[in-house]
Amino acid sequence: MTDALQICLVQERFLVGNIKANTRKIISLSLKAQQAGADMAIFPELALSGYPPEDLLMRQGFIQQIKAAIDEIAENTADIMVVLGAPSLQQHELFNAAIVCNRGEVIAEYHKYSLPNYAVFDEKRYFQPGNKPLVIECRQRKIGIVICEDAWFDEPISQAAAAGAEAIVILNASPYHRNKFQQRLGMLQHRQQQTPLPLFYLNIVGGQDELVFDGDSLVLNGSAELVGRGPDFEAAMLHYQLHADNHITAVNTHFYQPESELASLYKALVTAVHDYVTGNGFDGVVIGLSGGVDSALTLAIAADALGADQVHAVMMPSRYTAQMSLDDAKQEADILVVDYKVISIEPSFQAFLETLKEEFAGKPVDTTEENIQARCRGVILMALSNKLHRMVLTTGNKSEMAVGYSTLYGDMAGGFAPLKDIEKQLVYALCDYRNSVSQVIPQRVLNRPPSAELRPDQKDQDSLPDYDTLDAILRMSVEEDMPKQQIVDAGYDAETVDRVIRMVQINEYKRRQAPPGVRITQRAFGRDRRYPITSGYRRS
Repeated sequence: MTDALQICLVQERFLVGNIKANTRKIISLSLKAQQAGADMAIFPELALSGYPPEDLLMRQGFIQQIKAAIDEIAENTADIMVVLGAPSLQQHELFNAAIVCNRGEVIAEYHKYSLPNYAVFDEKRYFQPGNKPLVIECRQRKIGIVICEDAWFDEPISQAAAAGAEAIVILNASPYHRNKFQQRLGMLQHRQQQTPLPLFYLNIVGGQDELVFDGDSLVLNGSAELVGRGPDFEAAMLHYQLHADNHITAVNTHFYQPESELASLYKALVTAVHDYVTGNGFDGVVIGLSGGVDSALTLAIAADALGADQVHAVMMPSRYTAQMSLDDAKQEADILVVDYKVISIEPSFQAFLETLKEEFAGKPVDTTEENIQARCRGVILMALSNKLHRMVLTTGNKSEMAVGYSTLYGDMAGGFAPLKDIEKQLVYALCDYRNSVSQVIPQRVLNRPPSAELRPDQKDQDSLPDYDTLDAILRMSVEEDMPKQQIVDAGYDAETVDRVIRMVQINEYKRRQAPPGVRITQRAFGRDRRYPITSGYRRS
C-alpha cells in the first residue's frame, strides 16, 4: 500500500438546472473513482447546479433542491472524500462554494473569494465573496481548495499556503476561447512564482448556451512543470498520486498531447452544437444549404456533432441561384450522407410580389425584393423545424453579423448560430482543416467568390470591403475596442474604417434579435458585448 494520496479529477459535463441527473452523476463517478483507488474525487465549480445557473439562483426552490442533493451525495459516498462545486446559502447569503463530503456528512466548505464580473461573467449579481482559506486533510496530506477566479490573484492561494496547504486543488468552470490553454498555463506558472506548490486544475466540459467549456484540466508540480493534462472537449477521469515529497505521478491516466488550434476550435463548435441541440430536446437539425462556404461548414459541423441521420439539409433555389450552387450543395449532402431536399422559393416569392404589387407600384427594385427571398427561405426552414421537431441552424458568420449583411426573419431565423463568432477568413481556415481530416467540402466552394445570390451576378464584395480588410477592421474595432484613428494609423483607409464602424453601430438591432451562437473569442456578440440599440453616440 502506497503512502501517496490519490486524487481523481472528474472532468465532466453537468447540465444547468438538472440537479437530479447531476447528483446521480456525482455519486456514480465518485464510487467509480473509489473503485479505481482514489482517496479524493474532485468535481468542477458549480458542478451540482451546472454553470452558469444565472437567475435560477434567485429561485428558493432551486436552492432547496441543491441543499437536499448535497446531503444525498454525502450519504452515498461515505468511503471516499468528495469535493464538489455548488451554490451554498448561509445565513441568507449565497456563496459559490466548494463542498467537502467525508464519512457520510459535509465536513467543510470553501467560499470563492474572487467573483468575476466582466465579459460573460456576472457572479456579483448572485454571490457574496468568501474571506477564509480552506485546507482539508486526507491521508495526512493537507490540500488547499480554491475556485476558478481565485487562482488569478495571489491572496487566495497564498492564504491557503499560510494555513498549511501542501498542494492546491482549483475547481473551475472556465469557458473556452481561442488560445485559452496557454493563457491558463501561463497564469498558473506565474502564480507558482509566489507560492511554489503543486496545483491540480480541474475544468468542466461541454456546451451551455453561448458558452463552451473545454476541460483541458492540468496538473503542475511545485517547479511549475506541466505533468498532467486532460483532453479537450471530452469527459475524463484523471487519476494522480501526490507523494510525500510532492512528486506527482499519473495512475492509468494519459497525458493528452495538444492538437492544433484549428482542431480544438472545430471541436469547440461541434461540442457546442451537440450539447445545445440535445440539451434542448430536439431530434436533430435543419440547415438551409446555399452551395456557399458558410452553409457547407455548418453542415459538416452538424453532421460531426449529431450524426448524418440527425441532419436534414434543404436547398431552396430562386431565379438567381446558379447551377453551380445546386450542384455543390447536392455534392456536400451526398458526401456527408445527410437527408437532402430541394424546395424552390420561386412560387412563394412570386406570391409575395403579387400580393404587394400595388404597394410596390412605381418604386424601383431594391433590397426589399432580396429580403423577401431570404424570408421565404426562413418560413420554409421554420415550418420544417416545427413539423420535424428539428432545430434550424443558421449559417451566418461573425463578419456578416457585425455589419448587418443578413436578413431579419430570413437567413437569421433559427435556433442556434454555430458560426456567429467565426469571422469569414476563419471560416475558410476551418473548412481547410475539416477537409484535411476527410474531404467533405468541394474545393470549388472554397475557390468561388462568396455571393448571397439574391440578384443577378451578385457578389459579397459589391456591398462589403474585401474580407481580409473587413475582418481586420472588425477585430480592431469590435474585439479590441480600438478608436477609429488608431485603426487608420494601422494602415487602413479612413473612409472604409468609418463605413465599417457605422455598419456595426447601426445593426445592433439585428444582432439583438439573432439566435445565440457559440463564443470562441473574448469579444463575442451577445454576452460579451452589450451596446445600446438607441444611441446618439455614433452621431457625435
